[in-house]
Amino acid sequence: MSMNAPAARIVNGTSRADLVAIAELVAPGSRVLDIGCGDGQLLTLLETTRGVDGRGIEISQQGVNECVAHGLSVVQGDADRDLVDYPDNAFDTVILSQTLQATYRPRVVLEEMLRIGRKAIVSFPNFGHWRVRALLGLTGRMPVTRKLPDPWYETANIHFCTIRDFVNLCRTIDAKVENAMVLDRSGRRIPFKAPLWFWNLYGQQAVFVLRR
Repeated sequence: MSMNAPAARIVNGTSRADLVAIAELVAPGSRVLDIGCGDGQLLTLLETTRGVDGRGIEISQQGVNECVAHGLSVVQGDADRDLVDYPDNAFDTVILSQTLQATYRPRVVLEEMLRIGRKAIVSFPNFGHWRVRALLGLTGRMPVTRKLPDPWYETANIHFCTIRDFVNLCRTIDAKVENAMVLDRSGRRIPFKAPLWFWNLYGQQAVFVLRR
């Protein structure tokens, strides 16, 4: 694994570390599909800083309306069901940002991403972070943190995974990790030479670039 991008910073008013990191990994002028694009913050960042030909798919009508109001090309759809409608290699890069853990079939979603895109970029919260482990171990309750702010009965997260879990899934579906980075709770990037156990213990969120 490697980590070539520089430290995260504020770009076009966006300070969410994983979005800045993702934008730096996308080739200028490329065709991009953002799955679960929300209000279009990442698509806007990609179009303004990378000049991409961006498309989005979002399950909530409110999110679609916000995106369209900002001139973004976004349709309503469900990642678990609707990716099969896209042809093979339709995009240079397919992105799933902070959404994998909210899908019903994460393995299938990843496989579909790698089918319709030449590369896939996935970011997700790390449920193996030491703070999550400590809260669960000491309190006996599901953790609530800055990155996981909702109580268990209101969270959209249904498949909790660690960085190690994700790496193992990539091996299972024979996906190649082209690039990877891990961010701590302040959005700083943990050096790529750190071993996987260190990433899994101290990384609060991860960004992976995958290919077939």
